Amino acid sequence: MENWDEIRTAYQVARIGTVSGAADVLGVHHATVIRHVDALEGRLGAKLFQRHARGYTATEAGQELLKVAQTTEDQFAHLAARITGAATEISGELVVTSLPGLSELVTPTLTRLQRDYPELRVRYVSDARLFRLEYGEAHVAIRAGGKPQEPDNVVQSFCTHKRGLYASPDYIARHGRPESEEDLPRHRFVGPVDPESRAPFNRWLMARVPDQAITFRANEDRVVVEAVTGGAAMGFLPVLLARRHPDLIEVLPQRQEWDSPLWLVTHVDLHRTPRIQLFLKALKEDAQGCGMC
Repeated sequence: MENWDEIRTAYQVARIGTVSGAADVLGVHHATVIRHVDALEGRLGAKLFQRHARGYTATEAGQELLKVAQTTEDQFAHLAARITGAATEISGELVVTSLPGLSELVTPTLTRLQRDYPELRVRYVSDARLFRLEYGEAHVAIRAGGKPQEPDNVVQSFCTHKRGLYASPDYIARHGRPESEEDLPRHRFVGPVDPESRAPFNRWLMARVPDQAITFRANEDRVVVEAVTGGAAMGFLPVLLARRHPDLIEVLPQRQEWDSPLWLVTHVDLHRTPRIQLFLKALKEDAQGCGMC
C-alpha cells in the first residue's frame, strides 16, 4: 500500500464507475488508470472491480477500499484547507522601519490595515539607522538613496521622496523672498545637525550658502516644520508633509536634485508572507493615491 496514486485511481474508478471518467478527473490517460488498477489488484491479491460493458462495479473488496480512500481523501482536503487558511490569515506582528520624514505616508497605511485586520500587531520605527533585516530587526525597511545591496534581501523600487524649500508668510514679510539662487546666502535656513549629511537637498543647500546662514539645526522633520512655520528660517520639507500647512510658501520651484529614490526592502525568507505582501501592496496604492509616486 505504498503507492497512493494507485489507491487514488481505484477510488475514482469506484466512485465514477468508468475508466474514462476517472481518467478525466485525474487528468491522465485511460491506459494509466487501467495500469494502476491492475497493479493494485495484483499487489492486494484480490479483485476490486467487476468489469462489464457499462464500466466497472466495485466488488466487496473494492467497497472496503472505497471507504478507506474516501476518508483519506477527505482528510487531505481538510488538511489543505487548514494550511491555506493559516497561510492567508493576516495576524501577528508587522515591524516596519523608515526615515522619520516618511511617517506621513506610512502611518495612514498601517492604521488602515490594522483597522481591517484587528489581529495584526504593528511596530513602526522611524529612524535614520539601517535596521538589519537578516537579524529580524524589521520585516520591511523603506530606504532612501542608492539601491540597497545587502545579500538575501528583496529590493523593490518604490517611489520618489520629493522635497521642497518652504518659508512662512512671517519670514517672507521680515526677510523677503529669494528671487534666485544668488539671493540664498543672505537668508536664514534650517539645516542638518550633521554637517556631513548625505541627503541630496542638504548637500545642495550647503554647497550654495555659507555655514553662518544655517541658523537653526535639527535632525527631525517635526522640528524642522515647527521652525519653518514659526518663521525662524526657511527649510526643506517633504512635499507630503508641507501640504498639511497650506499657509507655507514654496520659495523656489522643486528640483529633481533635491529628491531621493525610495526602496522597499524585505528579507527573502519573509518576503512572501501574507502580512508583508499585504502591507507592500497597500503602501504602493496609498503612495499613488496621494500623488507621491
